[in-house]
Amino acid sequence: VLTAAAGTAEQDYLDSGEEAVAAAALVAAQRPGGEPVTTAYGPKDPLPPLPADLRPLAVRALDRLTGTNAEPFDLWEEAGAGAEWLAGIAALRAVLAAAPGE
Repeated sequence: VLTAAAGTAEQDYLDSGEEAVAAAALVAAQRPGGEPVTTAYGPKDPLPPLPADLRPLAVRALDRLTGTNAEPFDLWEEAGAGAEWLAGIAALRAVLAAAPGE
């Protein structure tokens, strides 16, 4: 899901990016400063440690989701909550982009 979102060209419309945000949140949850995922819709058992190479991939996916032609951002913006959604994405991105050990 992260690869698909990160690999979608900006001129192409990216729909169904919500799964990529959820995947990025799972990666961020294992990083220092990341918030634990506590939802009835998340995994019931703890996830094993995720590969380190998912972190930069998740950052690229989030960057693509905040660019042009991205359905999730378009929908949040149409609902009048685009700034709130971008703030949440920025918080996730900050955790993921931090240098290891920060």
